[in-house]
Amino acid sequence: MYTPDEWEEFIREWATALAEDYFQIKRLGGAGDKGADIAAFKTDRQFEGPWDCFQAKHYKEPLGYAVAAAEMLKVFTSVIDGAYCLPESYQFLAPRGLSTPFNMMVSKPTTLRNKFLDRLVEGDALVKGLDNVMLGAVQDLAAVTDFAMFRSVEVLDALDTHSRTRWHAARFATALPARADGEIPPEQYMPAEARYLQQLLAVYVERAPDKITTLDSVAGVPKLGRHLQRQRVSFFRAESLKAYSAGAVPPGTFEKLQEDIHAGVVDVAEGDHTDGYARLGQVLAQVGSLDLSRHKLIDVADMDDRKGVCHQLANDDRLTWVEEA
Repeated sequence: MYTPDEWEEFIREWATALAEDYFQIKRLGGAGDKGADIAAFKTDRQFEGPWDCFQAKHYKEPLGYAVAAAEMLKVFTSVIDGAYCLPESYQFLAPRGLSTPFNMMVSKPTTLRNKFLDRLVEGDALVKGLDNVMLGAVQDLAAVTDFAMFRSVEVLDALDTHSRTRWHAARFATALPARADGEIPPEQYMPAEARYLQQLLAVYVERAPDKITTLDSVAGVPKLGRHLQRQRVSFFRAESLKAYSAGAVPPGTFEKLQEDIHAGVVDVAEGDHTDGYARLGQVLAQVGSLDLSRHKLIDVADMDDRKGVCHQLANDDRLTWVEEA
């Protein structure tokens, strides 16, 4: 069972997969949140513009009307106090769902509004602590509000939507979604691969200085030409893994994999070698032997991905194949 904080975080993750293209989603739950656990803003005006409110009610029992009414009241008083404008939707998410009577009420907005208005009277426990001015203002605002804004989200529907987020596999220990085939390197060299190619060129020039001066001349040495093509395949394979990670795993997951690969090969890269070609070869052999099983992405990665990460690191000058004089 989740804690209340974990439930709020689950809802924030869930909201990222909704069809609405939100400008930003903020988790605000806690003291002073004014009834807005998760706020999903539709424009950069945030609380001053259109937004949706997702309310996390983490109880052992189904959410009933008595508890929900107090949260609904908080929305109206917050709007009147100027904390925010009225949300376009206010959606309850509770692990045990809504009680049957409350769920029926939410399904009939006019009935829900009438029930709510019936309790906006002096002496009712719901409005205890409100002065007459605020009570009157709440009555007026609630009377003209379309209570269809109050909705419930069924747990099964929330889980189905959450399954399309980058957090789902990690949170529920499920298999990662299928990964598309890696991108085939384009014939033309791309700006994004400039530095690691420059590093490879240094390796090849060191090996065949009489035959190689540019990347285009590498093809003139068949063995090295094939070697270059394999490295580009690996680099683009790792780039595709990085792009895949943006939709399949939590932020930072790919970067943690990069860090562990760097830690696993950097001592080899900085060791003594006959030349850069030998250094590169030892690093690529080493990366294949690393135990990376704790990384979720390894479930969908292959040897080319591992080698490609080494070239990504070289692209960022975190690994160097030919030592500068």
